[in-house]
Amino acid sequence: MPILAGIDIGSSTVRCVIAFVEGDDNLFSIAGVGTAPCQGVRKGVIVNPDEVALAINSAIEDAERQAGLNIGKATVLINGSHVGSQTSRGVVAISGAGRTINEEDRLRVEEAATVIQMPANREIVQVFAKNYRIDGEEQIKEPIGMQGVRLEVDAQIISASTPAMRSLDLTLERSGIRASSKVVAGLAAAEAVLDRRQKESGTAVVDIGAGTINIAIIEEGEIEHIAVIPVGGQNITNDLAIGLKTTLDVAEKVKLKFAGFNDPNPKECVVEDGGQKQAFDGRMVQMIIEARVEEMLEHVDKEFMKAKRSRKLPGGVVFVGGSANLTGLEDFAKEKLSLPTSIGKVRGITGLLDATKNPEMATPIGIMMLDAFFSTQGTHSDESGASYFNPGVILSKLKSKLSK
Repeated sequence: MPILAGIDIGSSTVRCVIAFVEGDDNLFSIAGVGTAPCQGVRKGVIVNPDEVALAINSAIEDAERQAGLNIGKATVLINGSHVGSQTSRGVVAISGAGRTINEEDRLRVEEAATVIQMPANREIVQVFAKNYRIDGEEQIKEPIGMQGVRLEVDAQIISASTPAMRSLDLTLERSGIRASSKVVAGLAAAEAVLDRRQKESGTAVVDIGAGTINIAIIEEGEIEHIAVIPVGGQNITNDLAIGLKTTLDVAEKVKLKFAGFNDPNPKECVVEDGGQKQAFDGRMVQMIIEARVEEMLEHVDKEFMKAKRSRKLPGGVVFVGGSANLTGLEDFAKEKLSLPTSIGKVRGITGLLDATKNPEMATPIGIMMLDAFFSTQGTHSDESGASYFNPGVILSKLKSKLSK
């Protein structure tokens, strides 16, 4: 029974999920969950490898203690505004016997799609093969076994800053954990919370973490756009601390106790700190939070515009992450984005079900889910370490699991 593990290195917290696959339905059973506070990450980028390594070890130890299992490797999160995506096309000639396309041809055309101009300080970390084309025939998901003389592929290229990736590698080396693969938060969260219908119709997953907002747009079962915005829940806390003239700890408590958006008569917000009760004007609290969240949603919509999906996502927007817990976020975002909205719920999970209830657990659980497939035929790596994904293998398997 293979042990699965996912590590989410967030801007304020490191989370580790350990699981395995069980039963005839091949459901993911969560065996252990570990969390640890972390101050060595800024806007998703590791700035203190030693501190982050200690947090990783602490989170892993907690998860291992619960699970009664030890892990030596895990799929790990890539985060930060340096992460970006772009489309590319690869073309190769088929020279095999009878012009029949084989696995080698598929690998060649996917690698041909990565021959793009890339700045010296950036590197390709993931390549998603979307649709293949054989002699002009389009929308082919699996070309192996078909015949033709010209094979093309449309691919989504995920790239990241080389210095940031080296910091992540150094951190993992110091923590003693090996990365079986690396994945962006938006994709991981999508695998945890979206069903097959949502992935086909066109849906955006928006993960609002402490320091970043991760966005993934999925349509027709394929990755259409990936982006990371360098703002998050900590910005709301900072605004409250300044606007209310209070400490960050008190501001965080006020944020968590926030009563809701667009309330015409917001109640006074009372929190306790050090045995002392502090009261804040409800209108002021609401005004500060609404202003910051509205700005965040404007950034999100700009990314939708880049992908030509603004107000054009039939599946709507699914929010996950710690700030998805803000009371009334669903309706407020629906009004601002002019799209259906919902709070993500993890699917296809057994075991420690309490771990699935909070939307901030969607990404680490999704990372664990993807760990199940990175060592299978669905993915291969080149010499640079970039991962190549065949959607006909990985995403279809995940969609079939999550649609049950």
